[in-house]
Amino acid sequence: MPYILALVVIFIAFLPFHLLRSPSGETINLVKVNPEDFNPLPGKEGGTLYFILSGDPKTLNPALAQETTSTAVLGEVFSGLTRTDLKTMKPEPDLAERWEVSQDGRVWTFYLRKGLRWSDGTLFTADDVVFTFNEVYYNDQIPTSARDIFTVKGKKIKVEKVDDSTVRFILPEPFAPFLNALSVEILPKHKLEKHIKKGTFNTAWNVATDPKEIVGTGPWVIKEYVKGQRIVFERNPYYWEKDEERRTLPYIKRKIGIIVSEPDTALLKFKNGEVDYIGLRAQDIQFIARMRRPDVKVFDLGPTPSTTFLVFNQNPNSKIDQYKLRWFTSPIFRRAISHAIDREGISYLVYNGLAEPLYSPITPANRPYFKKDVFPEYEYNLEKAKELLKSIGFEDRDGDGILEDHKGNDLKFTLITNAGNKERETIGNIIKEDLKKIGIEVHFQPIDFNSLVSRLTAPPYEWEAVIIGLTGSMDPHFGRNVWHSSGQLHMWNPRQKEPATQWEKKINELIDRGATEINFEKRVEIYREMYRIISEVQPMIYIATPKSLLASYDKFGNLFPTVWGWYEENRLFIKE
Repeated sequence: MPYILALVVIFIAFLPFHLLRSPSGETINLVKVNPEDFNPLPGKEGGTLYFILSGDPKTLNPALAQETTSTAVLGEVFSGLTRTDLKTMKPEPDLAERWEVSQDGRVWTFYLRKGLRWSDGTLFTADDVVFTFNEVYYNDQIPTSARDIFTVKGKKIKVEKVDDSTVRFILPEPFAPFLNALSVEILPKHKLEKHIKKGTFNTAWNVATDPKEIVGTGPWVIKEYVKGQRIVFERNPYYWEKDEERRTLPYIKRKIGIIVSEPDTALLKFKNGEVDYIGLRAQDIQFIARMRRPDVKVFDLGPTPSTTFLVFNQNPNSKIDQYKLRWFTSPIFRRAISHAIDREGISYLVYNGLAEPLYSPITPANRPYFKKDVFPEYEYNLEKAKELLKSIGFEDRDGDGILEDHKGNDLKFTLITNAGNKERETIGNIIKEDLKKIGIEVHFQPIDFNSLVSRLTAPPYEWEAVIIGLTGSMDPHFGRNVWHSSGQLHMWNPRQKEPATQWEKKINELIDRGATEINFEKRVEIYREMYRIISEVQPMIYIATPKSLLASYDKFGNLFPTVWGWYEENRLFIKE
């Protein structure tokens, strides 16, 4: 489940588009979107959609997927009991057609759509739901982020079958984000139970698995996967949703994801018409403007909810030098580094001004949780950075231009990011040069994305510092796997049995209290306090938040993009 707001995302615009001049002088129209204007029309069936996948999936098992290369493939193969209406940002029925809740907010009864089938034709029942939660998500032997989301103050939710089409959830306490959380993928018992019994679930449905074995209830099935080349999706013949005229959805019958890890190569494929749409980086605006194609629309979706940050390894069980661990665990050290990052410069140089500095774990897309004056800001100030480092014992004692700690260890570390991401590579080089000015030597090394994810999430956690990002989530609780000290993605020191610091203990308390607070205004204050503390201690040093931009050939009907995904994507159709 993505790292998800129970409010409408508001796009303020007085005009349907605005003009933007590219760095080379061309002018391009950026179409601004307003979800209030999203009104799907009846479409027509048929055709193939071509799009970019930024890398090979690491797994085809949705319970184990923690990186976007995997979730981008699996997101529409599986369904949850609910889903989010991206126009209202409220939960709506999916596999469950309706639900009831007790007066105290603790007992929820869900009535499943009758006659639903898995993509292999097997009947979908309450047994699949109970299996998914009790045998997979609550299985301590399975490293799934869903367990973090469905833990209420450390307690599990009881899930039980009432009959074949009815499931009951009994919560230990009222749980504010519960309905949105139930968009998590439901898994097929008839396919995966054998792996639970054999103890092989953590290797089941890997990238070498025959796609025919990957069975879901979503609108698409995986027909073919050729590593490094493409993933072919076909319309699920048993998908339940139909339009007002009782025609099967999705309208489009086939999708082909072209695997391209290099963004510049992906852009060339878009120019050549090999893909139909593409997410843009800020520097791509010049390229699109030079295409001079009136049939290409560029959508300005507003600030992205995704975050990019630098994080240091604070894991005492990691394979790094102990003296470096002492550096990285110091909040003063991290604040010093934060003062040495030129966020304003990065916003202009890397994102061509289509970004703004970011100092907090959430971006302006997360209304109303984001509030600019709540979070401390670390201005770019190299002298301040040097003062802070000196206050904890770092000085250039031997005159070689590199600071040493009080035991004489040179202040050097290796900084990694994912190769091929030009924005992160440029950010890394800028940070390297700025840190050099204050006596820090950085070895900057871009590496393969899946290798990077493995280093971050699995022993021996062999990394020192990384520039990476998270997709963001609509509800703060869905970041529990990042912020709670026991979380799978608490990347600076994951899966702690007990919080390593007092501030982490406080974060644990706040995120659990926010989950059970039903009053929305109070929830907002709880999470703002949590984000304020995180901003103060800087476990992640946030850098910038760019605009979310999408370019598409003008060949689609019902194309309604938002920063959180496409509204009513199943109704997308090819006009000609």
